[in-house]
Amino acid sequence: MEWHIVGAYGGDSPQHRMTCFVINSTTALDAGSLTRGLPVEAQRRIRNIVISHAHMDHICALPFLVENVFGASSEALTIHCIKESTIMIRKSIFNNDTWPDFTKIPDRRVPSIQFKEVQREVPFTVDGLTFTPIPVNHIVPTVGYLVEDEGRGVIYTSDTGPTERIWEVANAHPDLKAVIIETSFDNSLEKVAILSKHFTPSMLKEELKKLKKDVPVYLYHLKPPYIKKMMKEIDALGDPRIHYLIQDKTYTF
Repeated sequence: MEWHIVGAYGGDSPQHRMTCFVINSTTALDAGSLTRGLPVEAQRRIRNIVISHAHMDHICALPFLVENVFGASSEALTIHCIKESTIMIRKSIFNNDTWPDFTKIPDRRVPSIQFKEVQREVPFTVDGLTFTPIPVNHIVPTVGYLVEDEGRGVIYTSDTGPTERIWEVANAHPDLKAVIIETSFDNSLEKVAILSKHFTPSMLKEELKKLKKDVPVYLYHLKPPYIKKMMKEIDALGDPRIHYLIQDKTYTF
């Protein structure tokens, strides 16, 4: 299972805080920087996008992706997400005001995009990958995902504060290869993190006590204004499991 990091790390560029992973070249998990991080040829190989929640840094490339891949396939680009995210995305983006409603273009019967509603904790399969949506604790309805390929599993928490169920799923998996988890603010901004339901390094330390598996833990969502301070605080935790996702790198799990 190959995960290409299109947007996750933080860094100096605003692009880097837009979350997006491409798995096995054909499926995107979130779509924050999909059109800025991939050439058009690579974008056109993607026919399925799995969304964790409807915040802009996870979905803002969707309208431009639809434009870039328009006409490249006779099949609709499929967006998989929970009901609440579908409502938000259609209301805020594909509404004929902000952007054309491509669920009706060129025709209702043959649209350019389609939404498929996913159910919490009900696995679904996309291009040979199995995704299980797991509810997490964020400020809008959000799911993380257990992503499986031939029995191997990766946990992606998406954006969340302290949560429980996803760790139960992680600890029960027989062949868990990695966890991808967010950390957004430095320790001095803990009140902001709690209110917005994100993590600081000190909060991350407590959260990872719930993970009983000795697997790599990859961090994403480090916000650029705080990244240098955060990295010092994260490194000071001394947890050998913790790594930083590297922009444009491909990981094999």
